[in-house]
Amino acid sequence: MSKLNVDQKSVKDLFQNNKADFLIPDYQRPYAWEDKECQTLWDDIFGFAFPDNDYSKFDSSKDEYFLGPVVTFKNEEEKMEVIDGQQRLTTLMLLLRAFYSMFDNMQDAQSIKTRENIAKCIWKTDEFGSPDMNVLKIDSQVATDNDKNEFLTILRTGKVDAGQKSKYADNYRFFQKKIEEFLKGYPSYFAYLPTRILNNCILLPIEAESQDTALRIFSTLNDRGKPLSDADIFKAQFYKYYTKEGKKNEFINDWKELEELTEKIFKPIYGTPMDELFTRYMYYERAIRGIKSSTTEALRKFYEKDNYKILHSEKTFENLKQLAAFWNDISNQNKERFSERVLRLLFVLNYAPNGMWTYFTSVYFMQNKDENAILEDQKFYDFLNRTTAFVWAYALTNPGVNALRTPVYAEMVNIVEGKEVTFEEYKFDEAQFRSVFGNYQFLNGRPLTKSMITWYAFNNKNQKLLSLETVFEIEHIYARNRYEKEKSLSKKEVVESLGNKVLLEKRINIRASDYRFEDKIKYYNGFETVRGVKEGTNIIELKEISKMNDFKENDINQRYKAMLDSFVEYLRLNNMVK
Repeated sequence: MSKLNVDQKSVKDLFQNNKADFLIPDYQRPYAWEDKECQTLWDDIFGFAFPDNDYSKFDSSKDEYFLGPVVTFKNEEEKMEVIDGQQRLTTLMLLLRAFYSMFDNMQDAQSIKTRENIAKCIWKTDEFGSPDMNVLKIDSQVATDNDKNEFLTILRTGKVDAGQKSKYADNYRFFQKKIEEFLKGYPSYFAYLPTRILNNCILLPIEAESQDTALRIFSTLNDRGKPLSDADIFKAQFYKYYTKEGKKNEFINDWKELEELTEKIFKPIYGTPMDELFTRYMYYERAIRGIKSSTTEALRKFYEKDNYKILHSEKTFENLKQLAAFWNDISNQNKERFSERVLRLLFVLNYAPNGMWTYFTSVYFMQNKDENAILEDQKFYDFLNRTTAFVWAYALTNPGVNALRTPVYAEMVNIVEGKEVTFEEYKFDEAQFRSVFGNYQFLNGRPLTKSMITWYAFNNKNQKLLSLETVFEIEHIYARNRYEKEKSLSKKEVVESLGNKVLLEKRINIRASDYRFEDKIKYYNGFETVRGVKEGTNIIELKEISKMNDFKENDINQRYKAMLDSFVEYLRLNNMVK
């Protein structure tokens, strides 16, 4: 059983009596607290130290304010490596340093004593108990934090200049301002606030015997500040591995580059961009292990198996870098890496009704990439077509992303076993599919609606590749308001038919609005104004539709039938029909 040292301590006891220095290690996240968090901390501490704005209502013998846990372990250099609580410790140090500077010109006994106590928290002391202003009690080595030196400089000098824009500098200025306001408002008992912070604000230091134990403890705690992500925990494991291999600095640089890259290409709803990368890679590792279960483990739980064995490998990290580069090239629509036809399919998949295709494609890439991390174009093109056909059709006949897990997870295993993706057991009955399609309400709020009109737009052979950065919306060719004014449809529901919906750039959709068809044509095609040319749409089908005299109910119905027939034919071409 792992041993833990847990002992509630005041801020003063923690910093003054701890012989080992605190170290915020390379793999930690950069300092992230901003005004909001600092304001909350200040308000909480001030309200605690001065109940009802009255210093006399405070009982110094028993009143306590709990600041939270600090999880550490003593590393090989005999430093207390901070796993959890770095945001809190850093902010406390900035707050104490701001107080210390304010006491510079105060000569009363209380102020001198308070200043001495603060100094012993910030700097190490010599054998006579005098602070050595050159040796701090905390150090930061965060690899991805370009501003950490500002933090250390502020602690040493107590000064910031106008050119310093880091969060350290911003928060130090924040506390300076708050302390100045406090001094003006409560000059007679100024020394009480820092003293009560030192003596009565409580931390719970948890010292583990190893980094692994500290990480396990962290995973069970809720951090009030900015908690480590799953990827940060994984970074610690890689860091450990590469340190033993003598490649620590190389890893730190590579990790920083990887982190910056994922921030550009992934916008996950949950977790961090690096978490998203680890998630996509997880499905490859799952497939290698033959896991077809539709129940997906939590990210951290999956990687922590066998004491994080997956992460104690240079091959895994290289795979992650290649996978990130692959998705970066997709995001940038790299024409040197992918053919035009592949990029067109990837554009369509970007509008998939759910994100399962990204995991599926990640597994395909990891298994089929060559020594240069390149995929064979024809095979990848066929894979993307089959994936698109299946995901679109299955999302229609079996709504919900969870339903898609069973067939896709099974195909992931087939991929790593070198088998062709066929979805053999899940092919569609044409008559049944047509019936489901016909009864489905393609409402704007349903992801499948935009998925289908995007697919149909690119089913047009003349449609050119479009930028992933362009924002597209759903356009009603026959305007909603037109029905209200003309009543020229057999029923109102026809307006919401899939045959009446098309992809259109947001900037044009706003202008086209609910005009008559003959007015919309101008916006579809573009037009000249006294200020210049207003560009038209890049959706080729809309350009073709704009050549019509009008777009009425019969046109909606014909287009709807064409969309259905085209998609059924697409299923047939990809061998998805029974």
